[in-house]
Amino acid sequence: MARYDVLVTGNNLKLGDDFLGISSVVLVEARGRRLLVDAGGPTTRGSLRKALAARGLDGSEIDAVMLTHLHFDHVYNIDLFPRARLLVPEAELAYAAAPHAADDFVPDWILPRLEARGYETLLAGQLEAGVEAIAAPGHTPGLHALRLATDAGAVLLASDAIKYPKEIMARASDLEFAAPGTATATIDRLLEWPERIVPGHFPELHRKGDGWSWEGAAEFRLLVR
Repeated sequence: MARYDVLVTGNNLKLGDDFLGISSVVLVEARGRRLLVDAGGPTTRGSLRKALAARGLDGSEIDAVMLTHLHFDHVYNIDLFPRARLLVPEAELAYAAAPHAADDFVPDWILPRLEARGYETLLAGQLEAGVEAIAAPGHTPGLHALRLATDAGAVLLASDAIKYPKEIMARASDLEFAAPGTATATIDRLLEWPERIVPGHFPELHRKGDGWSWEGAAEFRLLVR
């Protein structure tokens, strides 16, 4: 069985026309290995460090970082994990080389950074016992999510395949950079099996009857100085 711990809770806050980029970052432990799912963006660099320290960890103790896709708010902090293997979906590498014309979120520095650092291409399949990468195209063509077998049941670490509850209700992505309709097919497929979902930009969801619910809220502290 795998264990998971949400280090940074995603949030979809915007400032006028600008997106703050607060994406979920999740620590997965299985068979004594620590896998980080996404590395977060510049607006969560400090909170990610603080969350690791609160658990008695620092970046050098992470064994691998899975980048679900290559948008800036999911990849910015890879330098905090100098020993970690970087796992990158093969299809997402191809997409980042020639992103959709309307996709403003793939940074032009990400492919050179990955080449300089070194990475391993990720294909769908089992990573560890109870940890499975699954293709989840829609938001981007190469996005991969993670399926966990845990003591609490099946858990989906959805990343931006499901960013928030609205996309579950609409069965569509607000930002679909893959072929039209791809996100709907992915969301329908992903919703069939989990008991819990960690979305890319929202607190954790749990199955409730025929629908989904959540408890509490993502805290957002704003200090004006």
